[in-house]
Amino acid sequence: MLSKFDDYPIHQTAEPLFHTASSDRFVYDRYWYNGHAKDGSFYFGVGLCRYANLGILDCSLSFVVDGQQYAFHGSRRAPQEPTDTSVGPFALQILEPMGRHRVVIEKNATGIECDLLFTPRTACIEEGRQTLRNERYVVMDATRLDQFGFWSGWIRYDGKELKVDGATTFGLKDRSWGIRPVGDAYTGGAPLSEFQAVHFCWAPIHWDDECSLAGWFEDASGHQWHTDQGFLPHYPTMEEIPGTNDPAARTWQGTVTHAIENMPGTRRAASARITMQDRSGETREISLEPVLVHRMKGLGYQHPQWGHGKWHGELVIEAESWKESDLDPLALENIHVQQIVIARCGDKVGHGVLEQMHIGPSTSFGFDDWFDGAR
Repeated sequence: MLSKFDDYPIHQTAEPLFHTASSDRFVYDRYWYNGHAKDGSFYFGVGLCRYANLGILDCSLSFVVDGQQYAFHGSRRAPQEPTDTSVGPFALQILEPMGRHRVVIEKNATGIECDLLFTPRTACIEEGRQTLRNERYVVMDATRLDQFGFWSGWIRYDGKELKVDGATTFGLKDRSWGIRPVGDAYTGGAPLSEFQAVHFCWAPIHWDDECSLAGWFEDASGHQWHTDQGFLPHYPTMEEIPGTNDPAARTWQGTVTHAIENMPGTRRAASARITMQDRSGETREISLEPVLVHRMKGLGYQHPQWGHGKWHGELVIEAESWKESDLDPLALENIHVQQIVIARCGDKVGHGVLEQMHIGPSTSFGFDDWFDGAR
C-alpha cells in the first residue's frame, strides 16, 4: 500500500511506509499538545493518534475553565493515506514540520468548536527511549520529542467563546511513537504472576530565558528506571529557531529527587519540590505550586469508554463534561492528571504543568496499596 511519504527518501525497511516494521498490535504514532493560560484561568489538551495495526485513528480536545472540564472525542477507521489527519469535523494541520501546527474543529453536533494555532518558541528535544518489559513481553518501547511554544485562537462551547491569547498562553507539542498499551488488552494465555506499579511525573516549564523539562518513571521501590532532563533556549521568532537540533540545548543524565506533598485522599500534588541533577554534579531545584487540575481521561487516558485505540465504528464523535468537585479522585480514570503550576527557581518565576500518574504502591510517594490516597 503506497502513501505520499513513499516519494521521499525516508524508508527504513523494504516495505512501503504504510506498513509497520512491527506486527505488535500496540503500535501507535501520537500527536499530543497542551496549552495553559499564564494566569491559570484555563487549560486545554489535544490528542490525535494513528494505530496502524489496529486500523484506527482517534482524536480529542479537552479543556478546563470555570471549574468545569469539557471533552470532545472522535474516532474513525484509519484512512489508507497516513497524511490524512482528520476525524470528521476535527483536523490537525502540519503547516511546517517542527513549526506551526493548527487544530480545527468545525461546527458539529457536540457544540464544541475550535481554531487553535501552535507557534514554537524552541527547537525540539528528543527524550530518551522509554522501554518497559513485564515478565513476558515488551509493554512499552517509545521515542518522544518535545517542543515548547505559544497558542492563539479560540474554543467555542455551550454558546460561549474562550479566547486564547497568543502572548499569554503557553504550550507544548509532544510527539511520540512506538509501542505502548492501547486498544483492548491481550487475551488468552497464562495469567501474569504480578502487575507492575507505575509512577510517572513530568514537568515542562516555560521560563523567561529558556524552557526546562524534567520527567521520570519509578517502580514501587522508588527506583527511577527512566529519567529525562533538558534545557532549551527560546527564540523571539520561529524563523530564528536553529532547525531540528539546537546546539545550545542541554540534556542532563541523572536522577530527579522530589518532595511532593499530595492532597490528603488523592494522588495529586498540593505542592512539590524537584531537584534536577546531572551526573557532572550540577543541580537545579524547582518548587511547583499547582493552581488548576485537568483530568487526562478527557484525552482518552484510562477513559472507560474513550480509551486510546478503541473501535467505535467507521466515524463516531461525542462530547462530555463534568465538575472537578463531583469526581472520585481515586477512581482509576481520575488518577492521571496534569496540573497548571507556577514554578520558582531562586528569583526566577516560570509557568508550566506537573503531570502525575500513580498506579500501585510506592515507597517514595507514600502509597501502601494500588489505589489508596495520601494520608
